[in-house]
Amino acid sequence: MTPLLHLENVTVRFDGLVALRDVGLAVEAGTVLGVIGPNGAGKTTLFNVACGFVRPAQGTIRWCGEELRGHAAHSLAGLGIARTLQGLGLFAGLTVLENVLVGAGVRARSGPLSTLLGLRRAARDEAELRMRAMATLTELGIADAHAALPGSLPYGTRKRVALARALVSEPRLLLLDEPASGLAADEIEELGEEIARFATRGAVIVVEHNMDLVMRICDRLVVLDFGEVIATGTPAEIRSDPRVVEAYLGVPA
Repeated sequence: MTPLLHLENVTVRFDGLVALRDVGLAVEAGTVLGVIGPNGAGKTTLFNVACGFVRPAQGTIRWCGEELRGHAAHSLAGLGIARTLQGLGLFAGLTVLENVLVGAGVRARSGPLSTLLGLRRAARDEAELRMRAMATLTELGIADAHAALPGSLPYGTRKRVALARALVSEPRLLLLDEPASGLAADEIEELGEEIARFATRGAVIVVEHNMDLVMRICDRLVVLDFGEVIATGTPAEIRSDPRVVEAYLGVPA
C-alpha cells in the first residue's frame, strides 16, 4: 500500500547545526504513527518539515506517492492534511463555532465574490459549513459551547475546539503536536478514543511525550534521538528496544 505521507532521507541544518540527519517515516491510511524521543531529539523539526514550515536541506517528501516540492503550511488543507498546534492557535475574539468554521473554509464551493454579493450559493455554502462545524463539535462533545469565546472555557475544552477545527475539513491525514499536554487523565483517555476513531477514516501522525497514550493508540512508532532515527516498530517492539531505553534513561539497557 502506498503511504499517504512518506519522508525519505530528510536532513535539516540550522546555522551549521544538524537538527535531522537522514530521517524517514511513512504513514498509511487507517493507522496512527507516533513520533517520540527525548527533549531536543528533533521531533518538532520533523513535524515542521511534514507541515511545510521547515524546508529540508535534502530528502524527499511524498504525498500519495507524488513528490511535494516547496509545499507550504497554507497548502496543507488543499492537500487533505490538517494539523493542531501546541499553543492551540485559537482566535480569542471569535466564538467556538466561528473558530471551527475557519477550518471548514477549505470545503466552501463558492468564491469570495459570491459571498460578498450575498448570492444564494454562498448562503447555502455557509449553512452547510455551519452544519458541518456543529456536527464536528457534537462528535467531540462540546456543541453546547458553540457560542462561547475560547478564553471563557477550561483548557481541556479549548484543546477540543482546536481538534474540531482540524477535523472539520475532513482531512485524510491529521497531524497532532503534543495533543495530551495540559490534559487531565480522563481527558487523555477520551483523546485516545477520539484519535483512534478518526484513524478509521484517515491517518494520524502524533508527536507526544505521554508514553501511556502513544503506546496505547499507535500502530507504529518512530523514535528520534539527537536528530536521528534510532528505532522504528510496533509499541511492543519499541518498549523492549535497548537503544530506546538508553536514549530515555541515559544508561545502557
